[in-house]
Amino acid sequence: MPLASVAGLFRDFERPWWIAGGYAIDAFAGANRRDHDDIDVSIFAADQLVVRRRLADWQLHAADPPGTLRPWAVDELLPGHVHDIWVRRSSGDAWRFQLMFNPGGPEEFVCRRDERIRMPLSQAVWTKDGVPYLAPEIQLLFKAKAPRGKDRRDFDDCLPLLSVQQREFLRAALLLTLPGHEWLARL
Repeated sequence: MPLASVAGLFRDFERPWWIAGGYAIDAFAGANRRDHDDIDVSIFAADQLVVRRRLADWQLHAADPPGTLRPWAVDELLPGHVHDIWVRRSSGDAWRFQLMFNPGGPEEFVCRRDERIRMPLSQAVWTKDGVPYLAPEIQLLFKAKAPRGKDRRDFDDCLPLLSVQQREFLRAALLLTLPGHEWLARL
């Protein structure tokens, strides 16, 4: 499903949402630099029932437990450990995008991997061409946990474009969560 179509599903969504993953890096870098396996749409976990009802005519499957998928009923409140939802039109259809739940709230981004890492939502999400994206320094933090070749390329492509403030955030977050990380020397 094209990114514009996914964004169109959420354009008038009354709760905060943003595109994350490789597409967020592409938006920041100003180019479609590589192929992407999926489209990640993030929302706050507290808004899960609102988004589930909005997508009532879609099939949504929760990664519960992680590594397995199970159908997510329209009025089911998912347990707190579920943060990854796969979305498709019907059972014979390909997966179209993923929903990712964030533990923060309407004014604050909170990193689900380490809730000590926080940022005002107004800084954590930025907009390009009417589409909200996760800030690159936060996306790179997620990619840093177990970097693959594409994650290293994303870091290499973003590094010269990051502001001093963005570099400082990423460096501090890596020192807190992954103190021996390979990217620290370059930040």
